Amino acid sequence: MKNKKRIVIYTLFLIIILILLLPKLNLLNSNKKTTSDPAEISAVPVEVQVLKPKPVDDKIYTNGTIIGNEEVELRSEISGKITQILFEEGKRVKKGELLIKINDADLQATLAKNNSRLDLAKDKEFRLRQMLEKNLTSQQEYDAALSELKGVQADIDYTKALIDKTEIKAPFDGIIGLRSVSIGSYISPQTKIASIQSLNPIKIEFSVPQKYYSEIKEGKLIEFKLQTTGKSYTGKIYAIEPKIDQNTRTLLVRAVANNNDYELLPGAYVEVTVILNQIKNALMIPTQALVPDIQGEKVYLYKNGKALSHTVTSGIRTDKEVQLISGVSAGDTVITSGIIQLRPEIPVKITAIN
Repeated sequence: MKNKKRIVIYTLFLIIILILLLPKLNLLNSNKKTTSDPAEISAVPVEVQVLKPKPVDDKIYTNGTIIGNEEVELRSEISGKITQILFEEGKRVKKGELLIKINDADLQATLAKNNSRLDLAKDKEFRLRQMLEKNLTSQQEYDAALSELKGVQADIDYTKALIDKTEIKAPFDGIIGLRSVSIGSYISPQTKIASIQSLNPIKIEFSVPQKYYSEIKEGKLIEFKLQTTGKSYTGKIYAIEPKIDQNTRTLLVRAVANNNDYELLPGAYVEVTVILNQIKNALMIPTQALVPDIQGEKVYLYKNGKALSHTVTSGIRTDKEVQLISGVSAGDTVITSGIIQLRPEIPVKITAIN
């Protein structure tokens, strides 16, 4: 009787255990089926781009400064009092135009005196030359008269040179700035009178890293933009410093550009783009489509509804795109969005083609 009772109790106990374990077993089977069957995984929505060759400029970006084509601070070579100011501030002047006149009364008097001496010296030299031809005087006496004549002529030339220094003229066509002197001012060679700038064409000075030394050549085009207005201009490299700055390891470069409307002023900050060369058949993708990898770089290609990982080599970069040199071909479909969610062989669904 006791054995039958024990059997009934054990049977009930086993039934209760099975009832408790059955839902967990069903849950495990369900999870196993879900994880093992790829068809049950929902497809990741992505955007794609079909690779097509296109021309792309290989560029580098740097900062620069506009400088005048020519720039001079006007100063006098001699000391004296200003008697005339013949220019208007901020106006254009022509090469050779008289700008400042310094008092030259004493020099003019000296010149007049020397001119009188010149007449006497010429007359004396002429008379002695006539006498020498008739052997009425010595060669030594004639040579002394000729030397006197040449000395007086030299004095006149010297005085005229000093008078020329009392006239300050424009060294080139340009725009003259604000003056620092007035009529009646006594100036010396240390006194700044004004500055004059030649603004058309204009120059752009900038530096590039030394690794681009072999690619920076005279004649290469540049683009530059004024930060204040955002307006862009073009120029051409005309000179390169033949020495790399040992402190910054950069190369100083100058370019020239037209400034017909006089919109560009010396001292302005500009953003410079140097066009190194043009790649005719570049395969470009959005920057976010390139994935850094422990083995290099990779992209995900769309094939037969799945994302496939491909190792690639990148080339030049622009502000929004990067060039692919190897690992892909024209016509491949590169996934450009949802990159974080992607894994090799994961199902994907195209939502847009760029």
